[in-house]
Amino acid sequence: MTFEEFAEARTPGLLRYATVLTCDPHLAEDVVQEVLVRVYRKWKRISALDMPEAYVRRMITNEFLSWRRRKASTDVPFSPEAIADLGLTTRDSAAQYDERDLLLRDIAALPRKQRAVLVLRYFCDLPDEQIAENLGCGVGTVRSHVSRALATLRITPAPSRV
Repeated sequence: MTFEEFAEARTPGLLRYATVLTCDPHLAEDVVQEVLVRVYRKWKRISALDMPEAYVRRMITNEFLSWRRRKASTDVPFSPEAIADLGLTTRDSAAQYDERDLLLRDIAALPRKQRAVLVLRYFCDLPDEQIAENLGCGVGTVRSHVSRALATLRITPAPSRV
């Protein structure tokens, strides 16, 4: 497979992954673009791997975690359009939409590593060992990040029902 074929076939999925990870479609596009430029330079080596897409996804995660060039690297705005662009929306009642909106805002407010661990575990369905390998940390650290992130999400007050 050539780089062009890979990029054409896998870019939409990589953009969805990056959008979920960053909670910002514009930042996701920037991150994916930066990574694809580096992938192009090393394509012969990357294409020889068993799972090049998993390797590129790991590069996207690392790029997101080390993104320092813009103010957006510290302030992660919530973007309902980003979630709508993922194609994950269904017809919700107003209460369900409000609850989902609050949950997405809370997830966007989590620290980067905690959010990355949640995305890798629940969006990509990876086991703790693979998440640890992707992030370059121990399995215990992954579990700690998951535990803290979920505790933070549980503490957040539920919306008042009228």
